[in-house]
Amino acid sequence: MTGGPKRIAMAFLKIWLGRGYRILAEELPFVVEGNVFIGNPLKAGGFDAYVIVNPLSRSKSEQKALYSWLDEKREKLVLLYETKYVGDSITRYEIRNFIDYLIAYKRETVGAELVNLYRLREGNVVEKKTLIRRSL
Repeated sequence: MTGGPKRIAMAFLKIWLGRGYRILAEELPFVVEGNVFIGNPLKAGGFDAYVIVNPLSRSKSEQKALYSWLDEKREKLVLLYETKYVGDSITRYEIRNFIDYLIAYKRETVGAELVNLYRLREGNVVEKKTLIRRSL
């Protein structure tokens, strides 16, 4: 997810919590009630789902460690929450190889919110849908 889509991220976490999943998050930029723990996902295991915040803003060595960890966790649910907007430019970053879906959120200045949903396969965008929410 990119662009700080708090409502969408909260919806994912609520669904996961509703299914009884234990979640480990580096941090949460919003409040969620339930079985969510705060800590370093790269150093702790045994959780059903993980939240990684700002993966693109890390140093090269931190990114390398993250990519190795993501490769090990392919069978787990991992929410990558990036506060900056990336969109289809994600294909320029190595992290594209570890993403199945990308939700890119952008608030427009004309009173609308855009949500682009990308499906990635082997690091390439294979499908894109755009949803528009107009503010009243």
